Amino acid sequence: MNGLEITVMLGTAVFAGAVLAPRLRIAAPLLLLVFGLALGFVPELREVELPPETVLLLFLPVMLFWESLTTSLRSIKRDFRGIVILSTLLVVATAFGVAGIAYALGMPWEAALIIGAALAPPDATAVAALGRTLPHRNFMVLKAESLTNDGTALVVYAIAVGTAVGGSYTPLDITGLVVLSYAGGLAAGALVGGAAYLVLRRLRDATVINIALLLIPFTAYLLAELAGASGVLAVVVAGLIVSYVAPLISTAASRRQTESVWPLGSYLLNGALFVLIGLEVQVVARDLAGGSVGRLLVIVVAAWVALIVVRFLFQTVSVAIIRLVDRRPAQRARRMGYRARVVSAFAGFRGAVSLAIALSVPAALDSGEPFPGRADIVFVTAGVILLTLLVQGPLLPAVVRWANLPHDAATDQELGLAERVITTTAIEAIPELAVEHDISDEVRDRLRRDYDEHLRVAEARGRESAGQTPPEVEALEAVLEDAGTVGEADTSTETTTPLQRVAVTGHAPLARNEEYTRLRLALLDREREALYRLRREGKIDDTVALRIQTRMDVEELRLTGVEPLD
Repeated sequence: MNGLEITVMLGTAVFAGAVLAPRLRIAAPLLLLVFGLALGFVPELREVELPPETVLLLFLPVMLFWESLTTSLRSIKRDFRGIVILSTLLVVATAFGVAGIAYALGMPWEAALIIGAALAPPDATAVAALGRTLPHRNFMVLKAESLTNDGTALVVYAIAVGTAVGGSYTPLDITGLVVLSYAGGLAAGALVGGAAYLVLRRLRDATVINIALLLIPFTAYLLAELAGASGVLAVVVAGLIVSYVAPLISTAASRRQTESVWPLGSYLLNGALFVLIGLEVQVVARDLAGGSVGRLLVIVVAAWVALIVVRFLFQTVSVAIIRLVDRRPAQRARRMGYRARVVSAFAGFRGAVSLAIALSVPAALDSGEPFPGRADIVFVTAGVILLTLLVQGPLLPAVVRWANLPHDAATDQELGLAERVITTTAIEAIPELAVEHDISDEVRDRLRRDYDEHLRVAEARGRESAGQTPPEVEALEAVLEDAGTVGEADTSTETTTPLQRVAVTGHAPLARNEEYTRLRLALLDREREALYRLRREGKIDDTVALRIQTRMDVEELRLTGVEPLD
């Protein structure tokens, strides 16, 4: 098949998955994977293969950058120690644990270690697609881990391949590879993120800003790869920096465009990738000799079980050690029970990165001989990916229900707190801004009444979600009382006609609307300042700030229309 036919086929499969998945109550990635497996039986599609460079250079930068933009920085800082342990030590433990199982079942050690390296890191895109049933904190920790663990896995992979082709590594060599992978990736991502800040802060056109955003992940990946560092980590770091400085380098129009276009592009790439994984499994299976399939299937199941068991045991041991070392009350509050560890073990999905690592194994050694066990490596890796997605994916919601984890109400509470603080800030700023922008009393009082009502609704929601009166309510109600009669409806003109009210006030409707818009935009600026202050102080999560910022952006565009170009 030519490229156009493959594109249409992938697009049709993604469209069908998007339509059918909600109706069948199946996660779209799982359905798309099944579509890929089914399409593999079509003779014309049996020549379609998934080049590893396509995954690493085309799919991953865009998808990882978007996931980084929507990752909570506060969650990373709060659980930084755990994320570092999971993305480094757990990856190494998993790689050698899986390699030991594969070696015990007859796989050559070099090939077994490559399988371990390929399967060690949970996949960020798979976690983002299938892990939404997890509580917010668990999901964010797993997402952050999966965004940062590829550097360790690629170092283990490089050592395994280098050993297979006749190389040797000292502890100092391994340390240097790890430092280069992480330090180089961090430096490349920080450099590109800093450059993006300097460039984007000077731009105002929404389309130009988003074109620049599209270049950021590829530039970060390229720079890291040229230095021999982790391109994946560079993309993630650049995305986190851009996410943090987004209020300074973007506009309401550009953010709305970003939040519309990037999720669509990420969904299309992610969907196409799951279809291609299903197709690749068929290709790999046909390349194997019939007699070896049974032995490899045993290795697939054993490796899959090992992934779950090693992850659970590692977290259990880590929790026990941390309990002995760190007895701070804050640390005790964050400890994971065994049920939470079972959920985490089941949520470690493998995906495209694992398959790309396996497919990157060279076809031949330096001597020209075929690389030992390459087809077996790809088959086992693809088989384990299939099991994690098709078995763990559907089972995860049931495991979460069994775990009966405490309800995570932090997001709702922080959302309510932010709404109350922001609305109070706006109420207090109305008199000052009304004078500054020469706003009539009628328009000022109208906006004050709107904000008063919004604040009362926010207070009611806060009491309902908390089951009690929040401690901030008395202070907020005092703000309303201090305003005196402002906020009470002016009934003096209730019996007059619209034309009479215009004559009495001396204000035409268009003039009032222009004043309302001017004051409302000024208040939106104050609201954003309060929102970003709450985020900087750590009182609300980045995801909460993003939700409220989106609402503000929609309101600004409703008031101003299309943003003018500079």
